[in-house]
Amino acid sequence: MATDTAADTPMLTIPPELYPNVDHLVTEDDTPVDNVFAEKQQRLLTEALHSSWGGPGPGRPFVAMSNVGLFYNVCQPPYVPDTLVSLDVALPANIRLKAHRSYFVWLYGKPPDLVIEVVSNRDGGEATEKLAGYARLGIRYYTIFDPDGLLGNEPVRAYRLVGMNFQRLDEPVRFPDVGLGLCVWHGWYEDMEANWLRWTDAEGRLIPTGRERAEAEHQRAEAERQRAEAERQRADSEHERAEAERQRADRLAQQLRRLGVDPEAGAR
Repeated sequence: MATDTAADTPMLTIPPELYPNVDHLVTEDDTPVDNVFAEKQQRLLTEALHSSWGGPGPGRPFVAMSNVGLFYNVCQPPYVPDTLVSLDVALPANIRLKAHRSYFVWLYGKPPDLVIEVVSNRDGGEATEKLAGYARLGIRYYTIFDPDGLLGNEPVRAYRLVGMNFQRLDEPVRFPDVGLGLCVWHGWYEDMEANWLRWTDAEGRLIPTGRERAEAEHQRAEAERQRAEAERQRADSEHERAEAERQRADRLAQQLRRLGVDPEAGAR
């Protein structure tokens, strides 16, 4: 639901008592519709934001969802984007209520700021019906990820809403007023190697997953431990060197005394 934080997108001002009745809406149909890669890709996008992104700014919450109904009209079927991100809103207290189970525009007070669709076949309408529909809905940014080249030879197509229509964004893909960007990254995620769509921050740096961040923190801690150990060894070596120098000086002083020379005479 919308917070009191100001945002660029105007909030709807429908009072709760005027929210439409949603008892007749199907918010979950339990129909498996995605492949394994698409499921992992969706989770990668939402998990990285929840694990490692602080949001667009202090005091500005966000929600990130995958495969959740986006309802804008009780008389029309919802869109079900693979990933949506909405700024300056927070989840309702009880998400088990039917009126809270999906992204209802009248509940959150605004449409999502960013929607991503992952192309799994040529029948999804990502570049046609959904392109036009998301523009009508007022989605600020829309991205199509086509990892298998089913719609052409461009793996990523990103758009910005201008007026009532989407205009293509140049690469690298950046959403400056959201504080995010996107890139194609080749690597391993959950024991699967592929080209993945990944978030970047406002400076273009890859936003890590929770596991990547934990591994990086572990590496930093290990590097600090090794640095501290090297410093301890250096201190030990310096102590040993000083002790050896002291013992050498003691031996020299003893030799001088045996020769009848006072080693401290020169210091007086």
